[in-house]
Amino acid sequence: MDWKNFADRFEPMTCVLSVEKKADGGYGTVRIVTGNEKYIDSLALAAGGVEMDSDKKAEFVPNSEYTRYIPKDLNFEDVCYRCAVLKQPIHNVVRASRYPFDIIVFMVPMESDDENLGYCTFTQVLLPKDDDNLTEQSISQETAREVISTCIKLREDKPFPEIMQEVIEDIRSICGADYCSVLLMDENRRTCSSLGQSKDPGSPLVFEPEELKEDDFYGIVESWQDTMAGSFCLIVRDRNDMAFIREKNPRWYQTLQRAGVERLVLYPLNSHGRFLGYIMAINFDTEATEHIRETLELTSFFIASEIANNQFIDQLKMLNRTDLLTGVLNRNAMNARVSELSEAPCDSPCRMGVVFADMNGLKQVNDLQGHSAGDLMLKNAAMILQSTFVGDEIYRAGGDEFMILLQETDPEDMRQRIAEIKKKSVLFDNVSFAAGCSPLNSRREIRKALAEADADMYGDKQNCYALHPELQRRR
Repeated sequence: MDWKNFADRFEPMTCVLSVEKKADGGYGTVRIVTGNEKYIDSLALAAGGVEMDSDKKAEFVPNSEYTRYIPKDLNFEDVCYRCAVLKQPIHNVVRASRYPFDIIVFMVPMESDDENLGYCTFTQVLLPKDDDNLTEQSISQETAREVISTCIKLREDKPFPEIMQEVIEDIRSICGADYCSVLLMDENRRTCSSLGQSKDPGSPLVFEPEELKEDDFYGIVESWQDTMAGSFCLIVRDRNDMAFIREKNPRWYQTLQRAGVERLVLYPLNSHGRFLGYIMAINFDTEATEHIRETLELTSFFIASEIANNQFIDQLKMLNRTDLLTGVLNRNAMNARVSELSEAPCDSPCRMGVVFADMNGLKQVNDLQGHSAGDLMLKNAAMILQSTFVGDEIYRAGGDEFMILLQETDPEDMRQRIAEIKKKSVLFDNVSFAAGCSPLNSRREIRKALAEADADMYGDKQNCYALHPELQRRR
């Protein structure tokens, strides 16, 4: 057949693809047999800025492997196989991050005189990218029902981690997978955290949660984006696909092998242009691959949006409770904590304690050296307190005052801590503490303990000013 003449009859960008059939039912090389002029011109865009060898930048060569012009993409190979070999018409929307546009794809299977090759047409229409819109592709009633049933849980009045755990269990069930999880990435801190995970009790998969905390694990997860090469997802169905992982990302491949991973679905979570993490399903039901792809593409949109909203709310709560200069808890948080303790419905003996630490000479530093020097003084003071009262609640009570609430302590322990912060302050030219303490034997007596600690601190401050009158405030 004259494939070139056939492709030239199409008005949109169109090419003819061939897919090598394998005896085991799989596929081999995918080639671009030919294309009309618009499609051939589009191949420069399809490269997506990927660096190519000089010979690949030459003019179009008929019957070339598609990887001559675009990065290897397992999702693209899968739809080519399903259309050209399994004879399934394809209508899809591709939203790959490597392209500055979305692509509507139409694929139609063609007859073949070669028993070793399958053929199909590939027609594409480019649209402006809109990250905030859902895909326009039609979905089955089954998929719509499952997505709605799962995502409606995101609006339930429950703690967010509990909601996400239910959603993740639903996703694992939909995928028929041994394991499913949502991984969050903090690119600034270079850390991973699991928002939730679900595992089939009978699965032989081996995962160690502690691996999430290791920098090496973050490096592996960070490498996933390069492996995906800008595709909207990664689906590894069989040994052939896993060979691609072995070649592209050998370090990740080793971790997959150790864990017993044979099949993998990986979807990035993005919201308003911000990368959040991944949904991952392992050892899924390959017979439901297309249904899984369709379901997760929609579900990931809602999950990413809900995660971003939850993180925003957490950030607002943090800002309401945190002193932005020093990073310790602020006066709002202190007042709420004092009210909580003093109004506790049940009172019982405790071994808590209160320490007041006040900065000597902050006003003089601000007046003589400027507020930036005063801010540095407060930051250094907070750093000393955080290194000394590890695990305790540290509050900035006022301009130059800090309050520390200790859970398990006694007067001797508090005096030792006060001595320690004064010893550490010698290491800083501009830090000097006056401090006092009081035990708290009953939670409801918190206000009394605060007054006693403040009085103790005032006595220490007077002693300091007697020895160093230059630090005393001057009106």
